[in-house]
Amino acid sequence: MFNLGLAMAVVCSALYLVNLQYESRHLYAELDRAQTESRQVAVENNRLQLEKRSQSNSSRVAKLAKSQLQMVTATPEVTVYVDGATGHAGAPVQSGVKALWQQ
Repeated sequence: MFNLGLAMAVVCSALYLVNLQYESRHLYAELDRAQTESRQVAVENNRLQLEKRSQSNSSRVAKLAKSQLQMVTATPEVTVYVDGATGHAGAPVQSGVKALWQQ
């Protein structure tokens, strides 16, 4: 009877050990996948940061604003000042003329 109890304890211990080894391998594989994904995300982040820096170059933005959006540099000839009191737009201000709010 005592030998049967010891045999059962050894078998249970062996099964527990096998289960622990399986879980350990499973967790190690999951860790490896997570590290690989982390490296890929870091590479993608670096690529996007570089692309962001190149896209936000001020000369590039100015070029796109002129070519695609047909924007022009503000000059006194095209500037219209709004009277703050009435909310009406005045005529374009010529250079050397005070703006409406400066009068």
